Amino acid sequence: MKCNFQSIFKLIKKMNRNMKNNNGTALKNESQKNERDPFRILITTILSQRTRDENTRQASQKLFSKYHDIKSLSEANAKKVESLIQQSGFYRTKARSIISVSKILVDCYNGEVPRDFNELMALPSVGRKTANCVLVYGFHVPAIPVDIHVHRISNRLGMVNTNNPEDTEFKLRQHVERRFWIELNEEFVKFGQRICKPIKPRCVICDLKKCCIWYKDQRMK
Repeated sequence: MKCNFQSIFKLIKKMNRNMKNNNGTALKNESQKNERDPFRILITTILSQRTRDENTRQASQKLFSKYHDIKSLSEANAKKVESLIQQSGFYRTKARSIISVSKILVDCYNGEVPRDFNELMALPSVGRKTANCVLVYGFHVPAIPVDIHVHRISNRLGMVNTNNPEDTEFKLRQHVERRFWIELNEEFVKFGQRICKPIKPRCVICDLKKCCIWYKDQRMK
């Protein structure tokens, strides 16, 4: 098989479709459920930091069942927010960030989430991955959010040779056609959660073994 990005991406999508549980990620579900509401995507992405997708899903659902919009969340009591998002981990820090972000959006952006990458990056607790997630899942703007799954898979398959997610993003932007950017994070994350896991990846059912540098290295040991 060819080991170019288009062929790899096609197989990843096929394997994801063939999995029994082919539900979308927490961000994808939030995007579909609320017609790509950038604010909910921003808050959900902050909740997703350093936690599992299922925990993000539940914390997000609890939070938005109580606070329906930016204004109400900007005026929220920190302790109440903490109790709602506790499942997401680091909930005290996240609660402060969520309220702070909401206040800035109300005071400086008329309650709207900016569509500009640099303006997003200036918000509390928003790094490159979060800003790119808002662009992709909230605005449907081509970008490449790189989390641990995208970073790991890209390196295992030899698409990049990088030490951190930021470098991975820059390399992928150079070598991946823009038409794939919007779908890349969603498909790679699902693939990383179900097949190309960080520990004990399910190589036996993976169709990308011929392209996988990591797999070939493991066989040589």
